Amino acid sequence: MQGANNTMERIEIKEKDWKLYRSRVAEWQEAFMGKLLDEYMAIINTGKLPSERFWELHDRIKEDSTKTGVIARNARSSMIHNILNLLQEGAITYEDLDGFSDELIGRVKFLYENW
Repeated sequence: MQGANNTMERIEIKEKDWKLYRSRVAEWQEAFMGKLLDEYMAIINTGKLPSERFWELHDRIKEDSTKTGVIARNARSSMIHNILNLLQEGAITYEDLDGFSDELIGRVKFLYENW
């Protein structure tokens, strides 16, 4: 990813892309957290002992709480990195990038496929 970071630093984020990202990121995160809650419910509803369910859920929440789909540093300089993380986490797909500039989409696809 170090090579990708160097490539990301050279990209100037267009104002239109930055505004679109800011308008969508909260929606993407809400949808991702809703998906996580469904997964947590599946853990809770297993036939395992209560202590097993509790600790499995605890570990999952601890792991998930650091994902970009849950918490993100929303600075312009971290936008592409955040998008890459959201793709990797399954919080978004390429279709969610509809409306962004072709340049940004192309760069994200290139970096993601070479990550």
